[in-house]
Amino acid sequence: MTLYMPLFRSCSTLRQLTQLHSHLVTTGLHNDPLASTKLIESYSQMGSLQSSRLVFYTYPSPDSFMFGVLIKCYLWNHLFHQVLSLYNHHIHMGSSHLTQNSSFLYPSLIRAASGVADLVVGRKLHGRIVKSGFSEDRVIGTSLLGMYGELSSLSDAKKVFDEMCQRDLVSWSSVVSCYVENGVYREGLEMFRSMVSEGIRPDSVTLLSIAEACAKIGCLRLAKSVHGYVIREGMIGDGSLSNSLIVMYSQCGYLCKAKWLFESLVDRSTSCWTSMISSYNQNECFEEAIGVFIKMQDSEVEPNEVTMISVLNSCARLGCLKEGKSVHCFVLRNAMDAADLDLGPALIDFYAACWKISSCEKLLHLIGNGNVVSWNTLISFYAREGLNDKAMVLFAHMVAKGLMPDSYSLASSISASASAGSIQFGQQIHGHVMKRGFVDEFVQNSLMDMYSKCGFVDSAYTIFNKIRNKSIVTWNCMICGFSQNGISLEALNLFDQMYENCLEINEVTFLSAIQACSNLGYLDKGKWIHHKIIVTGNQNDVYINTSLVDMYAKCGDLQTARSVFDSIHGKSVVSWSTMIAAHGIHGQINAAISLFTKMVNSHIKPNEVTFMNILSACRHAGSVEEGKLYFNSMKDYGIVPNQEHFSSIVDLLSRAGDINGAYAIIKSIHMPVDASIWGALLNGCRIHGRMDVIENIGEELGRLSTDDTGYYTLLSNIYAEGGKWYESRKVRSKMEGMGLKKVPGYSTIEIDRKIYRFGAGDTSEWQMKEICMFLENFQSLTQEQGCDVECYMYNNSTKAVMLFDDFSSYNLQREASNCIGNKSVLL
Repeated sequence: MTLYMPLFRSCSTLRQLTQLHSHLVTTGLHNDPLASTKLIESYSQMGSLQSSRLVFYTYPSPDSFMFGVLIKCYLWNHLFHQVLSLYNHHIHMGSSHLTQNSSFLYPSLIRAASGVADLVVGRKLHGRIVKSGFSEDRVIGTSLLGMYGELSSLSDAKKVFDEMCQRDLVSWSSVVSCYVENGVYREGLEMFRSMVSEGIRPDSVTLLSIAEACAKIGCLRLAKSVHGYVIREGMIGDGSLSNSLIVMYSQCGYLCKAKWLFESLVDRSTSCWTSMISSYNQNECFEEAIGVFIKMQDSEVEPNEVTMISVLNSCARLGCLKEGKSVHCFVLRNAMDAADLDLGPALIDFYAACWKISSCEKLLHLIGNGNVVSWNTLISFYAREGLNDKAMVLFAHMVAKGLMPDSYSLASSISASASAGSIQFGQQIHGHVMKRGFVDEFVQNSLMDMYSKCGFVDSAYTIFNKIRNKSIVTWNCMICGFSQNGISLEALNLFDQMYENCLEINEVTFLSAIQACSNLGYLDKGKWIHHKIIVTGNQNDVYINTSLVDMYAKCGDLQTARSVFDSIHGKSVVSWSTMIAAHGIHGQINAAISLFTKMVNSHIKPNEVTFMNILSACRHAGSVEEGKLYFNSMKDYGIVPNQEHFSSIVDLLSRAGDINGAYAIIKSIHMPVDASIWGALLNGCRIHGRMDVIENIGEELGRLSTDDTGYYTLLSNIYAEGGKWYESRKVRSKMEGMGLKKVPGYSTIEIDRKIYRFGAGDTSEWQMKEICMFLENFQSLTQEQGCDVECYMYNNSTKAVMLFDDFSSYNLQREASNCIGNKSVLL
């Protein structure tokens, strides 16, 4: 039979193999177990697995080796479920003669268990191995290590490793690889140290994992040690290892060493050139990456698809349309598959980065029929750049073509619907997710974010409650949703749950909790959170400190706000802007102006928000000339005023009585004027009795459509005060016809570290009589501080409305506290 083995190897087509099979049947040699086993293997390699199965089941008495070969044939074709089903079938049928050589079978079965990605199946198979007495087999033990590593069950992998009687190089390399591939890099390095201490000499395979671990944690000292070991052991000639060392140095930020290592190599393979190009890309040296590619072409080393992906990325980041098109032509000339799972998306990403949207869409129609990643690339680009309608339409086309969206497609489309405020489209995607039974944390968090941004916080909270294993991102998403929708007490309650249950809390969690305290004016809670920030070592985070400045300012503690601001190292423009706003809301216009000047002198360029804050400070203080000065100086910094800037300057001039000047600014605006600007002018006209101006702009006001209830209420009240009841009712009817309702105002009171909320006419809170008694005496107190107060009677209770012209005296809060027994009042 051995004479026929060369004939099996010479069969290059299924027809030739079939002819050889016929000859074996004719001569009766097909009953030889070696011949049948070879036929099973050969048919599988030719792609005819059904023929392999037929040979096996028509053989009179197949043995365990033949059965093992059939199992391997299924495994080679990635039919993992069929491998396990076939094995379980023969176990239940009592075919012990087929499964008795389990030391040969089990590695294949373990690989199949990894393939189906089912930890339960893997553990059951492990139990069968222990019962069969093969747990001490080194090959099987190493296979189990690999399986548990692929299934991310590191505790099981470590247990298998610890129970091994003999640990060789392969088993040590496997356990190190398990940790590194699962992102537990430091533990992987610790295992490597233990391996060396036991006298096991690592090979190039082990060092590949170690180089990756060094790169991920950015440990340059250890990276140099690994490189030194490679040189001492004479492994530098290993191409894969050299490539890993280049990538290792680049990810450790030591690009010059990566370049030196690359240039010191005599024989540079395609992978080596590609690694160097990728290294430059990772360090944002895109021009150098293109330069390496040009040198690669001169060296006559042929690039592959991975090389072209890296070069396209360089062109995309630089916006080099001409060079990128040349790369695309190179791909076509060399017959590279543009529909490749990675190359296609890279081409779409390049054209999108150069804003060649039509080219992206043409490419997608050419190569995207079965490539979900290509669709994802364009959908995510649209969503990222604010082209939300295009993102949603493209997602709908993708589904209509029968392509199954993955978590990335769904999350990007949900994000687009959230940004567009399209709750209907978001709900349709949610329905699609539920029908598929798609349970993915990324998608669930995106749905929560979408519902929160669209104002449907209850729906977001329902999803949140259904998630069993909540990650820190899930908690943060829900806390942020509550905070952004003004449900700040619930946001703080969730934060307290995280803290009480000792869950992980990061910078995002703290930022959302601080925002909730700012919304509530909850100073004591804000101080407690500030203490926890210091305890957890996050006190140097610029974003957190900037949020603390905002929180302390809004809670009335300007001194602490300034103290936190002064402690910030490397203040950003946001930090400066926030502190300017803090002085502004406290009526300290001189301090705000001084800080603005100091910011400019520190070579920090003010942005739109900075000018918005300084204008707001001038508006609160009634500083007209300063406000005009800053508004006119915006062009010096290359900033074009937006609606908010115009609204602020118009409000400043209108309140000061310069109605004509305010109206002149409105007429100079070269964009649609929104309700906030007209509302600022109307309010000034109402204060100064300029009904003539309102009559002149009546046509413009009639054309205006907005969902701002405050604008309609103000306009209706102005008409009513002027005796124009028809016009007043007309405005109210328009408001009701649009389904708008006036949002009632409310105040909050902090008593004994608890927040109480009440609105106009609300008598439900305890101690309401005591509060009303205080308000009756509050008018004279505020007038002494230079504030105007108007008192009204409502339901036999006195209410005070404060009209702060300068917001200058927050010591009112201290005096108010004395009036009602050391209780902090925030109005």
